[in-house]
Amino acid sequence: MTLKSKERTEALGATEPALHTLRATPKTCHWGYFDASLAPALRIRSGDIVRAEAVMHHAGDAPELLMDEGITAIFDGIPENDRNPGVHIMTGPIYIDEAKAGDILEVRYLQMIPRLKYGSNLAANWGYLYKEFGETERVTIYQLDGNSRQASALFAYDVTEKYLTPGRITHAKDCCREPALKGIRVPVRPNLGTAGVAPDEKGRVSTIPPDLHGGNIDNWRIGAGATMYYPVMVDGALFSIGDPHISQGDGELSGTAIEASLNVLFQVFVRKDFHFPSPLLETPSEWIVHGFDEDLNVAMRKASVDMLKLVTDHQDLRRNDAHSLMSVACDFGVTQVVDGRQGVRVRIPRGIFPPENES
Repeated sequence: MTLKSKERTEALGATEPALHTLRATPKTCHWGYFDASLAPALRIRSGDIVRAEAVMHHAGDAPELLMDEGITAIFDGIPENDRNPGVHIMTGPIYIDEAKAGDILEVRYLQMIPRLKYGSNLAANWGYLYKEFGETERVTIYQLDGNSRQASALFAYDVTEKYLTPGRITHAKDCCREPALKGIRVPVRPNLGTAGVAPDEKGRVSTIPPDLHGGNIDNWRIGAGATMYYPVMVDGALFSIGDPHISQGDGELSGTAIEASLNVLFQVFVRKDFHFPSPLLETPSEWIVHGFDEDLNVAMRKASVDMLKLVTDHQDLRRNDAHSLMSVACDFGVTQVVDGRQGVRVRIPRGIFPPENES
């Protein structure tokens, strides 16, 4: 099964895509929200390639390790009263000239490189098991080994009050550091926790819950080599990226991943040849559909209905045949349970379909 477009391929061959650089600065970042009225930080055309910086909002957990001059400028340059209603630092938005409401924005993530060799995990007051730990919060700082592509804990410390302020900074002298996870190594798999287009709503929309525009999906498979399809909701799409991670497990149980700033390379296409109601992920081996809701059962149903649409629309299967296929070939899982609107993913292997339908 493929969504590749002959028309798009021919158009791409006719013009050379432009390469753009979008650095994260106080002027190109918006903290905690999507907004359809926000002025673009960059304007591009379909097929263009963007090299952009995605900055972690937890850089203050160990500023001497997690902040450089550019990140410090963002923390200093965006006022505290302008960091709402969500928490994530978003780079963008990017206006795509050809994009109209009702189109699909195809984003091919080509490369994700850690900006610094450290990251932070927070066991937060919104974490799934928070009350199991006496209602304490704990920060664990991880160090990245670029050669082995693994991360190990450098130290940890407890947070004595609720971790609520976006951009909070804790200096070494302000906390008690302890050894953590001795001998444990975690595979590094850089990904974007939050990315998407502007919702068709007035005013600011929080980056915390995921929704049909994308947002805080927190699926660790949205990394280099993956392609995301986002339903365009306003003209120009107004695409933004943020919430970078170097590793995360399904569920994101403690409330966060290993948050770490990334340099991201991606290519953007406007698709007018098909439509899909929710964010859709393509990897080299599978298709993944997402469902979101405050109720995990409802999220499961939404993901199921959209996967049914995917296989019927693009494989010309009857609905009852597709239903059988999903029961025997699809795997359901939880992306996260900590972002207010919980997420369910359902994957189907691409290799089960006839080869002629993949060409």
